[in-house]
Amino acid sequence: MNIDTTVQYTAATSWKALTYYNLYRFLIAFLFVALYWIGQLPQPLGMYDRTTFTVASHIYLIISIAAQFLVRLRKPPFAIQVLGQVLLDILLISAFIYSSAGLNSGFGMLMVITIAGGSILIPGRIGFFFAAIATIAVLGQEVYFQLILDRPSPNYIHAGFLGITYFITAYISHALARKVEISEALAEQRAIDLENMGRLNEHIVQRLQSGVIVLDDKLHIRLFNESARNLLGIAENQRHIQLDNIAPALTEPLRNWLIGNGAGTFIIKSPAGNLDIQISLSKLSLENKTEILVFVDDVSRLRQQAQLLKLASLGRLTASIAHEIRNPLGAISHAGQLLSESEVMNKEDRRLTEIINEQSVRVNSIVENVMRISRRERPVPAQINLSQWLAKFMEELKTRYQLNDDDLKYVTVSENILANMDASQFYQVMWNICENGMRYSRGKPLLEVRCNIQTDAQRPFVDIVDKGTGIAPGIADQLFEPFVTTEAKGTGLGLFIARELCEANQATLNLYSNTVNGCIFRIYFSRPDRRQEIS
Repeated sequence: MNIDTTVQYTAATSWKALTYYNLYRFLIAFLFVALYWIGQLPQPLGMYDRTTFTVASHIYLIISIAAQFLVRLRKPPFAIQVLGQVLLDILLISAFIYSSAGLNSGFGMLMVITIAGGSILIPGRIGFFFAAIATIAVLGQEVYFQLILDRPSPNYIHAGFLGITYFITAYISHALARKVEISEALAEQRAIDLENMGRLNEHIVQRLQSGVIVLDDKLHIRLFNESARNLLGIAENQRHIQLDNIAPALTEPLRNWLIGNGAGTFIIKSPAGNLDIQISLSKLSLENKTEILVFVDDVSRLRQQAQLLKLASLGRLTASIAHEIRNPLGAISHAGQLLSESEVMNKEDRRLTEIINEQSVRVNSIVENVMRISRRERPVPAQINLSQWLAKFMEELKTRYQLNDDDLKYVTVSENILANMDASQFYQVMWNICENGMRYSRGKPLLEVRCNIQTDAQRPFVDIVDKGTGIAPGIADQLFEPFVTTEAKGTGLGLFIARELCEANQATLNLYSNTVNGCIFRIYFSRPDRRQEIS
């Protein structure tokens, strides 16, 4: 409820109160008219002047009916309608008093209701104005009865007490109306504050990096934020839809958790199958129902945090063992070189010294790679034009290895695909994967690079496709683990480092396809409109 809505609500309440007041006036007038037409007017109604009473009651009925139509039209303005109706009531009630035995008829008390109604409908000092007009009307009639008409002796004391009653009524009504006005203003302000707080909470929830889904006890989706929509591929119009229709992989473990047979935290695959998603469940108990909160997190972000801790530990470890390994390794390498220069060595011994030198170089390469991981600077993600960046990279790759145009192929669906990534680290990742691909590729083109955007999650991705013979299943399962390699001279750290660099930039690297006709490595980037969190 914003300010405009609150003002509209207050105005509607005031018009509704005026409608009820008109209904009261209609019932009084209808009663008098009905009694007249059935010939059952009791004493003292119309006792002094039956014609005046009859005309006044009919006018009162017509005015009350017309007033209802004006209220529905809300024309003229509210204050003018109230002012006119109260003044007409005072005039017509004065006519009833005049025609019905004066103040002894009891009609003077109807003025109290009129003054109270007017004072409440228009808060302020105008109630005292109504009281003054009513008092003048009552006293004026008594004076008129005494001076002009041949009526019983006027009762000035009765008229005076009625006047005092009118002013007391106006005062009490004014005080009550003031309290009501203050209470309404406070309620309106609290409504505005609650609305603003609700909007703020909604904005905060929508901007959370973690996805949030609210389910009812029937597992229907009630609410979700932007992150949950992107991670699970939920369309904007899919509220109040059964969870089975959106994320069937989530439903079974959730039901098991509800009956106490499952964990409240588990990992599933996204509907697109390209992400590992961590699900955390919690119950929200309300007054008469229970709702389920589902927190959805991209596991790559959690892996990134774990990776940073792992690299910190690895950095301390490698710093401590570097000297322990390099010093004896240097001595072994130097001794092997000296042995190879000996003139008394036979062919078999020279082969052994070559093995010593080769393996020393390999061990040194492993130490260098591990230390490069530990010394790696924190990533500085920036928004890069992926399409243009890859086009330049492919040209550099072609120049470095002196390849022909048909050796490399680059395909992009747009010239304006953006991604968040540290450009230097992305260069290292691409160079590592492309070198591996060209090393094993046997067909034409040697390498194909594709750039596209995922349809449901709007995440850009890059595919690196080779024409090799695929990777053995046993190796493919451990491909991104350190020191896993199919080459005798390899260190097995290239793909491990590439994945670590990707996860440090909230991207994911995986083996998307592995067949006898080649492999596809895919890099998924975070959405370019999402803020990066690098700690």
